[in-house]
Amino acid sequence: SAQIADLQQKLLDADNGDRAKQRWDSIATILEAKCALKYLLGELVSSKVQESKLQSSLEQSQASCSDVQKMLMDERNHTAELETAFQNQILVQEQQHQEKVNRSSWK
Repeated sequence: SAQIADLQQKLLDADNGDRAKQRWDSIATILEAKCALKYLLGELVSSKVQESKLQSSLEQSQASCSDVQKMLMDERNHTAELETAFQNQILVQEQQHQEKVNRSSWK
């Protein structure tokens, strides 16, 4: 039944495509041509408005992405600095411990 429904939908889509093509092919008068042109210009304007909105949204998303990438890099740098400081602190503590051990062994 799913295949039948799919085939029926494909037939409807093909029929609608043919009907639209026939509609354009059957334009015979200047008035019909004007109406068709008016419709097409309306569609063009609508598409341009949609394109502009999508472009603006894309630019905002790119700016947001750039901000997030900068924050990520800042956090990575901060983490690296903390890790370096931590490693230095461990080294100092190990040296102090080694000195204590050496002093204890001399006594």
